[in-house]
Amino acid sequence: MAAGTYDTRSVTRVPHAAPRGTAWIPVAAQVLVWGGAAAVVALWWSDTTAVVGLEGWLTDGGRITGLLAGYACAVLLALMARLPVLDRGVGTDRLARWHAMGGRYTLSLALAHTLLIIWGYAVTSHADVVSQTTTLVLHYPDLLKGTIGFLLLVGTGIVSARAARRRLRYETWHYLHFATYLAVFLVFGHQLSNGADFVGNGSAQLAWYALYLGVAALLVWFRFAVPVRRGIRHRMRVAEVRAESPGVVSVYLTGEHLDELGAEPGQFFRWRFLTPGLWWAANPYSLSAPAHPRYLRITVKAAGDHSTALARLAPGTRVWAEGPYGGFTAARRTTSKTLLLGGGVGITPLRALLETLPGDITLIYRARRPEDLALRGELDAVAAARGARVLYSVDEPATHCMPLTAAALLRYVPDLRERDVYLCGPPGMADAALHALSGAGVHRRRVHHESFAF
Repeated sequence: MAAGTYDTRSVTRVPHAAPRGTAWIPVAAQVLVWGGAAAVVALWWSDTTAVVGLEGWLTDGGRITGLLAGYACAVLLALMARLPVLDRGVGTDRLARWHAMGGRYTLSLALAHTLLIIWGYAVTSHADVVSQTTTLVLHYPDLLKGTIGFLLLVGTGIVSARAARRRLRYETWHYLHFATYLAVFLVFGHQLSNGADFVGNGSAQLAWYALYLGVAALLVWFRFAVPVRRGIRHRMRVAEVRAESPGVVSVYLTGEHLDELGAEPGQFFRWRFLTPGLWWAANPYSLSAPAHPRYLRITVKAAGDHSTALARLAPGTRVWAEGPYGGFTAARRTTSKTLLLGGGVGITPLRALLETLPGDITLIYRARRPEDLALRGELDAVAAARGARVLYSVDEPATHCMPLTAAALLRYVPDLRERDVYLCGPPGMADAALHALSGAGVHRRRVHHESFAF
């Protein structure tokens, strides 16, 4: 493919009309989740006539926490099933935060269930905790498998802790996380075999099977079947790799029927490049230009083994893309004025939004040095074509650095409080920006944040 075949600098697009609002989806999702939790507690309540003595309080505490832990496992998997309605309406970042918070609750409930049940049974049988634990694990049906599943959940929780994640490559963390599926599978049988609320209760068993089988069907369809079907349908290949700035390249991808993907500016795909050393990893990269019927483009900074290797991709390399994902789109807008605030390679989704968001647009782009301002020529061309304003800030030289403070933002964007803000950048920059926007009086509902964290 000849260089320059895919030239985005000359493209002028008519801004999209504002899509329908999706603010109701996060509220509906939370109501559904908490409603399910209430139903689980109601199951225990309907099956409990009285709680008597220390052993009763301990055992019933173990029953409630066990039921809630089992329910929470299904919810955790559903949140990561990549349902389009949740992914676009809630946003991938927000779903990931819900999943992380839910994981902590789930692990706490599972630990509480384990300790309370062992303690309660030990008090009932007048045995010590060690012998009671041995009896439960080795002699109760499916409890050995349940114990292995519980230990896998604990291990997954450990590698998911922030301190551990910082020391793991994204790909390593991602595949270790698949142990969750095995853990839930092993624990499921124990719930029905030993759970006092399920033994002899056909309706409760049927509801539990429906919950887990429904979540399993969503996972199989959206995380496996749909990507495979799209890979076969769209037959994507690398068309060109173009250097943009030091350590930053754009990868152009061509394929068939790309318009059917429905990718919106601001969204991302999980890209799997079928070449030695890369085929086993599916990493998330945002589109750095609006989707075109003939090609897609991502712009990537070398920040690890996977991203560094993309600069060496050969034209013709086959690609499987899962997506599009994310709610960092025009659907989040609440006003006709927008501030795009980006740092480093976080400019990639903002570049696509700059071209397509309707209304009054201001872009602030921060980088370490002038040569690190990737896609600057395109940004200037798009801004000139549509009458947007672009402000650049670099740390070196310091004379061209815009402080990321509330006062500075209000000085450069006086009507900041009237704008939606789309924010994408490295964690440190994003944290400072969120603090500055809050100090400037921008309502939290108007700040839309895309994070690099996993």
